[in-house]
Amino acid sequence: MTLKECKKEEKADREFQKKFKFEGSINVLTQMMVDPAVMEKKGGGKNLPLRRGEILDVIQFTNQEQILCRNSQRRYGYVPRAVMLHL
Repeated sequence: MTLKECKKEEKADREFQKKFKFEGSINVLTQMMVDPAVMEKKGGGKNLPLRRGEILDVIQFTNQEQILCRNSQRRYGYVPRAVMLHL
């Protein structure tokens, strides 16, 4: 990883912490997969776009309906629990 990529990731992490009012370090709790049978959805606002079969890093279990996740492009957002499967 180059210095430029590292700084870009750090900036994305700071923006995430500000947008979601997340305090502390960003730790991946587990990984989960988007249900392959679910319809793909565009993200918007604080929601993460969903792609069938995509593996997401779980950052925080926020409530009974949503999980705070990060995708492979280091984008953060909420994902409905109903569409997530354990690996």
